[in-house]
Amino acid sequence: MAVVTENSVDVVLPCLNEAGALPWVLARIPAGWRALVVDNGSTDGSADLARSLGATVVQEPRRGFGAACHAGLLAAEAEYVCFCDCDASLDPGLLSGFVRAVAAGEADLVLGRRRPRGRGAWPAHARAGNLALARMLRRRTGLRLHDLGPLRATRREDLLRLELTDRRSGYPLQMVVRAADAGWRVREEDVPYLPRSGRSKVTGTWRGTWQAVRDMHAVLAEPPYAPAGAARTERSGGAR
Repeated sequence: MAVVTENSVDVVLPCLNEAGALPWVLARIPAGWRALVVDNGSTDGSADLARSLGATVVQEPRRGFGAACHAGLLAAEAEYVCFCDCDASLDPGLLSGFVRAVAAGEADLVLGRRRPRGRGAWPAHARAGNLALARMLRRRTGLRLHDLGPLRATRREDLLRLELTDRRSGYPLQMVVRAADAGWRVREEDVPYLPRSGRSKVTGTWRGTWQAVRDMHAVLAEPPYAPAGAARTERSGGAR
């Protein structure tokens, strides 16, 4: 079994007014891993609270989920990088198994397939939209995924080479699309999805939902990705 050493994993936690959820989330970061809380303009003291709880805080003034995630990626230094929402809907402790799978060469990108726990954990309209998006992704890439959840793990340098450009809601989708285009082995693991703390910045508003749909359609319309000056990487297996 592959061994993941301490200080070999950074966890990117995009954060916008999540003071109520931060203690729960940070308490579940595996021992020895570094929590990178990317403050995206919080006004509730999230940044100061995160520091007091031992997290490294990265400031990203440009609003957008993708902007926050990418700022965290650029600040990361560890061999492996993980992503997790900062709203207490997902347990970052589950990332240990994800990283072990990547370290063992079983996958290049591991995603959490959300399984709702409790009333209101995943509104019906959001679940329907996610299912439709997964179907469009399959047509675009051939990946047989059921979810594009935010809990995920991969190697940092590999992800940087995908040259992600979306800085809003399309960032998680673009990561998967470009990974598929590059021949990565992508797989998903079931994870409990809990009622989030506070209101969603995306599915919690019509404006957020509409913007997310626009961003994701733009990503799916992009031509197949190939790194500049490099041949496509072919890797067998994956969720195809």
